[in-house]
Parts: sequence; C-alpha cells; structure tokens
Amino acid sequence: MTLESGAVIAQELEAADLVPSEASSSQSIEPTSASSFPKVLRRRLDSFFAEQNVSPKADRMMWGKIALSLTVLLGTWIALYAYRPGSWKFVALYLLGGLAQTFLLLNIAHDSNHNAISSRPVVNKTLNYVFDLCGISSYMWRILHHRGHHSCINLHGEDDALSGRGILRFTPYEPRTPLHRFQHIYALFLYAFFSLDYVFVRDFQHFFFPTHGYLKRTRHPLREYAILFAGKGFYLTYMLVLPVLVLGKSPLLVAGAFLLVHLIVGLSVTLVFQTTHTIDTTYFPADRSEFDNGVYHVFATTADYATENPLVGWLVGGLNHHIVHHLCPFVCHTHYAPLTRIVKQTAEEFGVPYRQHPTMTQAIRHHLILLKQLGNENLF
Repeated sequence: MTLESGAVIAQELEAADLVPSEASSSQSIEPTSASSFPKVLRRRLDSFFAEQNVSPKADRMMWGKIALSLTVLLGTWIALYAYRPGSWKFVALYLLGGLAQTFLLLNIAHDSNHNAISSRPVVNKTLNYVFDLCGISSYMWRILHHRGHHSCINLHGEDDALSGRGILRFTPYEPRTPLHRFQHIYALFLYAFFSLDYVFVRDFQHFFFPTHGYLKRTRHPLREYAILFAGKGFYLTYMLVLPVLVLGKSPLLVAGAFLLVHLIVGLSVTLVFQTTHTIDTTYFPADRSEFDNGVYHVFATTADYATENPLVGWLVGGLNHHIVHHLCPFVCHTHYAPLTRIVKQTAEEFGVPYRQHPTMTQAIRHHLILLKQLGNENLF
C-alpha cells in the first residue's frame, strides 16, 4: 500500500461524492446527492431488521453456536479427567479444547465485547468473560478494541492493531528498518505467538506500562486488577498445572500441547483480522479528519473476503463481512450476510469502492503483498 495508491483511493472516494449511476438512480426514489450515500446506506441497513421483523441481536443460530462451543470446551476437559487418556489421546483432546477456544474468541467473545448478543448488558458482560477463560483480559480487550481500533481504523500511532513493536511494519508512516525487508517471510511465524503475547506480556504491559495516551489517562478500577490476576491464574491452572498434578502428565508434554494450542489460536485469530485492514488495496489515513464521514473511512480502510462462503463466515464469527461489522458493530454476526449484500448494492449504486477477495487464501496473499511492499526500501 504505497502513498501513491493511498492517494488513488482518496480520489476514488472523492469520486464517490457524485450521484449514483444513471441506471441505479432511475430505479430509486431515495436521494442521490453526494452526501446522501451514508444516509441511504444507514437507512437501508436499519430498515432490514424492521422489514424482516427480526432482532439485530442473537438468533437461534447464534445461541446454538454458543451452546456448541461451550459444550465442546467443557466436554474435552471432562473427558480428560474422566478417561485419563494416554499421551497421544491427551494431546488430541487438549488440541480440541484449543480449537474450541479459537471458535469462542472469534464467535462469542468478540460479539459480546460489542454488546451484540443480547439487549441485556449482563448477558453480554457474562459471555465477555470468555476472553478471561482463554487467558486474555476481557476488560483490556474491550478498551483496546473500541478505543484503539474501531475509532481509529488504520491510523498510525492510534490503531492498536497496527502495533508491530518495530518488528513488523504495517503502515507507510512507520519507520523502516533493514529487517522489514523480510517481514513477509517471518510474519506468519510471529502471528502464531499472538495469543501467547496477550496472555503473558501485552495485558500486563497495557495495565502497568501503557504506551497509548488514553491508557495512561485511564484509572482502572481495582476490581479489574483483581480480575486480571485471577483470570490469568485460573487459566494457567487449568491449562498447565492441573494436567500435571492431577493427571500426572509430563510437564514437557503439557507445555508442548499448550504451545501448540496457542500457535493455532494465535495464527488463526491474527489472520482473520489482518486480512480485513492491512492488505495492499486498503488505505492508511494521515489523520482522523481526512474523510468527511466515518462511513467513507470504513470503506477506504476495510476489506471483506469469502462473503459468499457460509462456512467461512460460520467459523470466523462473520468477521469476513468486516465492512458491515464496522458499520453495525452492535449487530450479531449471524445477520452479517444479508447486510453485506445491502452494502455491496448501495456502494455500487453510488460508485463507492468496495474491497473484497473471493477467498481467505487470496486475502492472506494480499496481506503478505502489503508486508513485502512496506519492507521494500525503494518503495517509499
């Protein structure tokens, strides 16, 4: 994503300030002026639920996903202690539990974090503790995800998702080092350690040694410090300590299984998110005021993938429908597919660029292309 290509995107969005195509405007009685696109899009998205007479919160499919994932996670641990399997079966069940954690993080924890599961706050708050169940502070994730991402998508120095700690360069505004020439090669390896970083380093760093200004100004409630340590202690106890003390498994075996689980969780979760904002066709604004309306900001900085593949959407918690997610963060992800069709149609009518890849594999490829571009010393 070069600065030149960023300028092209900005020009595309300026062009989007024109009226829709003649054919589409002749079929619509809605306003077609430059400033009407965000209003028309919002009206259509909101009208969907009224016309379908459905709630924007969790439907039967969502409650089924919640029940299934929690049952699988709980079932694997019951099986471990009830049957006391040998080493290979232990690792297999342990990994199954890790896959359940990945599914919970993407499908349940993320939606509850946005209050998208229920209109009752206590339900969302309770389900949000899935983060803590998986070793990650739900409180800190909420702050970083809302204040450090949704409010500042792809803004260098503000969007926490762009923090590469000097090892990875995600924006053209980040200082380049010779090491970055190879980041498209080693990035996937580092992504695999994403969840381990959160469990052992990043949560504590954000609580006690924050780098973001808004975190430095935040006075965290004492109960959140208690939950931080209690959550970490509970997680490490049931994941590492009990299998050794109760099941008598080798510490090396348990540590190896623990590492393998986190490699799966880390790589999966990171790729699901990175392929929606940091690809070679998305834009990296210089500041918050670059777009007149936040809707244009979302379209410029966000991309979808595999939106016609229901299995992908089911597995990744609808996050492949990422533009809709940023436009409707309080809507349960099981509603994203029809909303994405509305987004595509409206964007086409108004000539607003809509970015997508037909498969997740292609989205990953274009993410790595961006990393290679950003690591090329002659590019910027």
